[in-house]
Amino acid sequence: MKITSEIKRNIVTIDEHSTVLEAATLMAGKYIGALVVTGAGGILGLFTERDLMMRVVSEQKKPSDTVIRDVMSEKVVKTEPHETCEHCLDLMKENHCRHLLVFDSEEFVGIVSLRDIVALMIEEREEIISRLKEYISG
Repeated sequence: MKITSEIKRNIVTIDEHSTVLEAATLMAGKYIGALVVTGAGGILGLFTERDLMMRVVSEQKKPSDTVIRDVMSEKVVKTEPHETCEHCLDLMKENHCRHLLVFDSEEFVGIVSLRDIVALMIEEREEIISRLKEYISG
């Protein structure tokens, strides 16, 4: 199944000069696990819950004094809207990440998370089961 339907188009971004406290507040308010970090050069990286735990909390940095640029993940993994769930899972596994930035050619169109992929795969399996039940009882 293609990931197109799960791409989040209302992306929440944060400027590279914002603080971790601002990022955490934004993430909590939107119930999301990652923010796209932007700057003068466009998309610079991601700031995720994992970054918060591994690069801020575990290192006892003060969130109100720590700038996103210093603790974000600069290595982002990209995919395209036409890719399959399986391909995206492989990318996530190979790169040890939970979020992929989705680009249509050079245009940034969204982000897809591991949770999105799992939900899409469950939906696909439920559709298959439903069709098989109809076939058997039909």
